[in-house]
Amino acid sequence: MQRERGVDVQVMTESPATPIATAPQGVRRWLPLFLIVGLFFLWGGANNLNDVLIAQFKLAFVLDDFQAGLVQSAFYLGYFLVAMPAAMFMRRYGYKEAVVVGLVLYGAGALLFWPAAQLRTYGLFLFALFVIATGLAFLETSANPLMTVLGPREGAARRLNFAQAFNPLGSIAGVLIGKHFILAGAEHTPQQLTAMTAAERDAYFTTATHAVQWPYLCIGLVVLAWAVLVLVMRFPAVAAPHKLTTRAIGHDGALVRLLRDRGFTGAMAAQFFYVGAQVGVWSYTIRYVQSSMPGTSAHAAANFILAALVCFMAGRFVGTALMKYLAPVRLLLAFAAINVVLTLYALLWPGLSGACALVACSFFMSVMYPTIFALGVEGMDDDERKLGSALLVMTIIGGAVLTAAMGAVSDFAGIARALGVPALSFAVVAWFAWRQLKHARVEER
Repeated sequence: MQRERGVDVQVMTESPATPIATAPQGVRRWLPLFLIVGLFFLWGGANNLNDVLIAQFKLAFVLDDFQAGLVQSAFYLGYFLVAMPAAMFMRRYGYKEAVVVGLVLYGAGALLFWPAAQLRTYGLFLFALFVIATGLAFLETSANPLMTVLGPREGAARRLNFAQAFNPLGSIAGVLIGKHFILAGAEHTPQQLTAMTAAERDAYFTTATHAVQWPYLCIGLVVLAWAVLVLVMRFPAVAAPHKLTTRAIGHDGALVRLLRDRGFTGAMAAQFFYVGAQVGVWSYTIRYVQSSMPGTSAHAAANFILAALVCFMAGRFVGTALMKYLAPVRLLLAFAAINVVLTLYALLWPGLSGACALVACSFFMSVMYPTIFALGVEGMDDDERKLGSALLVMTIIGGAVLTAAMGAVSDFAGIARALGVPALSFAVVAWFAWRQLKHARVEER
């Protein structure tokens, strides 16, 4: 998801202004900071390797688009199911412990790719991705608030923004790894495969499946080594997280109040559809390019994913700068409307220009998740903000649901027509922004 969910969970645990009990200097201060910044890079790579895996598994297992889309479904289901337990674990045992658990799960999931490839079992690959996602849920829940307390209070925002810059860099690295080490093998058309003997086809599929083994083995070992470094490193002591002071459930509980708040439920809907659109667009970019530009290899089509990630990173910086002059809700409305147009263009005019329009979508997606999140929790008290944050994190299940929906539409009507799903999703985001803007105008009167 690389992706930009990096800002969403810091309010789930404690105030970013949590005081530090000790303030180490020199190497003792910078080494823990370096280890935690590295987490942003590591989970960015894991997220966008999925975009490559979809193309590779479709080839290795002869899957239709719906079945290939289950890669993202398994991945984001892990996030959905573990986000809340990860937050509860962190609140009880601490930031560092949650980071270590997350890295161990991430590493274990990556190592599972080796037996999955040996057995050539698609279901085991999906389970491995699910395990990786549970680890990333722990990391994303703990790394962001931890960055805010690894240093002086006045530098918290600067440290967090610095760390987030490594997320899209990790995403780019993930696609490069996938392009050069997973998608580098020969590709055959269905006609060529039909012309092969059974033994030749089996050997080809085995090679395609085994292509993921060494990259994920290396990733798993690096991640587990990182877990050991975090475990042995002494981190600055921070104040213990405080407990919720109000009831979460019951007819007057915080959960009921939140679900009755139309502004907040609108934010949940917008976040669900936004994450689904982002994951869907990136997941099927390679498939779209190959379908609309016949003869393009998956290796070459991966360049469009790289370009999209560069646009995404650029959009993050440009969007942040524009917010000095435009209200975030206005920028969200404009960017969402532009993406409706771009996805519809790619739907109606498939080819090089459509692929470029799809790449350009990433520039305008860059500010959406954090902006929707901030608008959703705006004006909440501390307890409501914690619960609201957890609910918003869980809406990333949209990445699982809508990616599978795009695959189903693609199998029925073609990959270009499947872009109607993200077009509709961006329209929901625009609707949310318009409602928020309208509400703000009413309050000003």
